[in-house]
Amino acid sequence: MKTAKMEQILVIDDDVELCSLVSEYLQAEGFAVECVHDGERGLQKATAGGYMLTVLDVMLPGINGFEVLRRIRATSRLPVLLLTARGEDVDRIVGLEIGADDYLPKPFNPRELVARIRAVLRRTRSDGKPANPAPEILRVGEVELDPATRTVRNEGKPVDLTSVEFNLLEVLLREAGHVVPRERLVNAVLSRKFSPFDRSIDMHVSKVRKKLGDTESDEHIKTVRGVGYIFARPREKVKSTS
Repeated sequence: MKTAKMEQILVIDDDVELCSLVSEYLQAEGFAVECVHDGERGLQKATAGGYMLTVLDVMLPGINGFEVLRRIRATSRLPVLLLTARGEDVDRIVGLEIGADDYLPKPFNPRELVARIRAVLRRTRSDGKPANPAPEILRVGEVELDPATRTVRNEGKPVDLTSVEFNLLEVLLREAGHVVPRERLVNAVLSRKFSPFDRSIDMHVSKVRKKLGDTESDEHIKTVRGVGYIFARPREKVKSTS
């Protein structure tokens, strides 16, 4: 009888004691864990393949976490959970802009780390694994999203999105012409409860806007202040007037 293969998690952090604690906790939760304590070796491991997710600390000797993340994103969509210093909003914002799937400030409760990892894996698990008949392709104006192949095109040109960005755009496209509250986006895309002080969903929206080429006068995704976001249907796009 075959046993299920354990999901491999790569932890890149120079805090050996923390790595030991995290490994022990994740292994008890059914994950296989490998720890690396510097950015160079961590990058080599992350880009070699075989891991379901990487937990990456910002503060690393040699190559820092941001640079490791940049280089990972140059060649891979490997899910990355970034560890940041508590209260360092800049670290969180930069990490999300570069392409982190989620972040967790230090110090953290190991239970929350497990919850965040499981949430990220749920969002990425369907990549390349369509189990049911292929879902219909979503088209709104020139934007086309194919849930089966997890690809996006705008005006016929491919748009490279991270897993979180893809899921975010899919939710907005399915509700095109209707406002989607920030709380619902956080629940659906980040798989966690909404907090008014958590701006990560706004950062992800900003990244999707840039990749779709949004401008002030021609926006695909509009902000409804105090409520959420709306993907505008072509006839709803309003050109600015001077």
